[in-house]
Amino acid sequence: MVKISVTDLSGATKEIEAESGLSLMENLRNNDFDDLAAVCGGCCSCCTCHVYVDEAKFAALPEITEDEQYLLEDSETFKEGTSRLSCQVEVDDSMGGLKVTIAPEG
Repeated sequence: MVKISVTDLSGATKEIEAESGLSLMENLRNNDFDDLAAVCGGCCSCCTCHVYVDEAKFAALPEITEDEQYLLEDSETFKEGTSRLSCQVEVDDSMGGLKVTIAPEG
C-alpha cells in the first residue's frame, strides 16, 4: 500500500492507503471521494477524473499520452504541469507521499 494525500473540492485533506496496480481514479473511488465523477470509468474519454498533482512529484509520474493531453487541454480547469486524469495514472510503490487535489469540473 502507498500513502497518498488527497484534497477534495471542499478543501479537506485525507491520507489514503492506495493499492499498487490500480489506477489513481480507482483508488480515489475506493476511498469514497464522491467529488470525483469518473463518468467514463477510466476509458480516457472524458475529463471528470481530473486531478492536480503536486509539482514535486508530477515529473515522476508516467508520461501523459496524446489522448490524455488533448482532453486536459480542452478543460477549463487545466493547469500546465499539474493536471492529470487520475484514470491514466497507475499507482506504484514509487508514489508514496504523492499529493493530489481533485479538480473542479469545467
